[in-house]
Amino acid sequence: LPFNFQLILLPWDAQAVRNAVDAYDAILPAGAWPNWVLGNHDQHRVATRVGSAQARVANMLLLTLRGAPTCYYGDELGMENVPIPPEMVKDPPAVNQPEVAHIVGRDPERTPMQWDDSIHAGFAAANSQNPWLPLAANYREVNVAHQSRHPTSFLSFFRTLTTFRQGSRALTVGDYHSVALQPTDAQTHCFVFERWVEGERLLIALNFSGQSQRLSTPLDGAGRIVLSTEMDRSEVVQLADFTLRANEGCVITL
Repeated sequence: LPFNFQLILLPWDAQAVRNAVDAYDAILPAGAWPNWVLGNHDQHRVATRVGSAQARVANMLLLTLRGAPTCYYGDELGMENVPIPPEMVKDPPAVNQPEVAHIVGRDPERTPMQWDDSIHAGFAAANSQNPWLPLAANYREVNVAHQSRHPTSFLSFFRTLTTFRQGSRALTVGDYHSVALQPTDAQTHCFVFERWVEGERLLIALNFSGQSQRLSTPLDGAGRIVLSTEMDRSEVVQLADFTLRANEGCVITL
């Protein structure tokens, strides 16, 4: 499976992403299967690239587009890049070019997985030497054990979304079609698309901005929000006039 790096390399802009997704989907031959990559060991972490406020929106995009999604470890927690002191740099390009280590170095996105709030974050035994790279300063909160206890945490959101995806034929094998919005600010800042298969139809609405956006789609009738990135909405909305809050994405069943 050759990685499709568009979501990594594109500016985090709703229209740029929509145009790229539409173009990619349109040129695939019949029977071809797309793939999407949001992060990997050579790129800044998602929450660092797009900002922590947009990280859930980015993950909702990844897990609702048509095709195989690839998520880099720790991005399901909202982990960010970790500053690496010069004396702890390990990545050869950064070691060999210390004057531009902050540009070419890939250590910040390669720090240990954060499992719990114990010493070494549960990545290594408590009585072992320090891991090869330092932990994030917030690892006592941003870890699997802590987030598993909180129903609206980043990890709980990610698990809920992946579980929904696994049970949805529209998301796993359904078709894709982007939805045009009325010419307003929402058209600039939001990416809305449909996923459908016989018997199931979903609308995915993603707000790439830090302001609330009022959306007007050409679709008739109403839909029910089944998952919000904030995990606190389940109401029925009118498709011709509904609002996404700042940095919010929603999965809406039609």
